[in-house]
Amino acid sequence: MNNDIKVVEDRIKELIEKNEDSVKGFEKAAENAKEVSTREYFQKRAEQRKLFAKTLHNATPALKTGNTEIEGTTKGAAHRTWMDVKAFFSSDNDEAMLEEAVRGDKTAISEYNEVLAETMVPYRMKEIIKEQRDEIQNDLETSKILEKFA
Repeated sequence: MNNDIKVVEDRIKELIEKNEDSVKGFEKAAENAKEVSTREYFQKRAEQRKLFAKTLHNATPALKTGNTEIEGTTKGAAHRTWMDVKAFFSSDNDEAMLEEAVRGDKTAISEYNEVLAETMVPYRMKEIIKEQRDEIQNDLETSKILEKFA
């Protein structure tokens, strides 16, 4: 396999894994949230990230990006455990979960930007990645606003 293609394949796979971890994280945040509106917000975010992962898989059928099951990574599982601990010791679960959402979204935007900087990523794939990054940026702003009112 051409090394450039392998690099692109690995970067897309990393974005898919990031989205899988986000799905699991948002589901965990919804589980820990006290307010119905916050729970629904996190559930919508989980569905959005499932769609992101599926879109990335479908946009790259020639690349080996793994299976389409939402599994998450070991690192993501450790983070979700941290979310449980934080929620347990926090007097305001919703605020704690929103803080984690903000932190996670900032990391995701950074990772999306790194992939966009790759010169070998095909144009159509870059368009999909930009759209997803921009949606995450919008969600980040919403999470920051909700965090103030939690």
